[in-house]
Amino acid sequence: MEKTNVMRVLQQKKIQYKEYFYWDTSASNWVDIAKVMWEDENIVFKTLVTEGKTWVHYVFMVPVAKELDLKKCAILTWEKYVEMIPQKALLPLTWYVHWGCSPLGMKKSFKTFIDSSAKNHNSVIFSWWKVWYQIEISLDDLCNLINITICDITKD
Repeated sequence: MEKTNVMRVLQQKKIQYKEYFYWDTSASNWVDIAKVMWEDENIVFKTLVTEGKTWVHYVFMVPVAKELDLKKCAILTWEKYVEMIPQKALLPLTWYVHWGCSPLGMKKSFKTFIDSSAKNHNSVIFSWWKVWYQIEISLDDLCNLINITICDITKD
């Protein structure tokens, strides 16, 4: 398997991780991906990239079955509003494609937040390269790698 930016970062820091790769292309949404992986949808996170009114970009990680609350995100980032970036802007900004975006190994560092539900689990699973590639690392390791903020960012 080709070595990715995420793998390089984790190996350089000597952080243990578990790779997931699946070919079941019938998964049409994030919850389906968790099911195909035989994993709890509460520990599989999607990585979402947003832009505030000030044109600053932010990264948010939420469980795949949850929805990001953009109003909560605006309050957390001290922005008047926060909105999802257009899909076509994702690759040039992050080096990642839609459904394959990872909080690690991006083109540059962005302020990153993860939903507080992650604290209920020892580890989290998220994309690390392409649509069918997922990686699992401990929440502590993720927080130490990218100085991630844990807070409530999903819709109730």
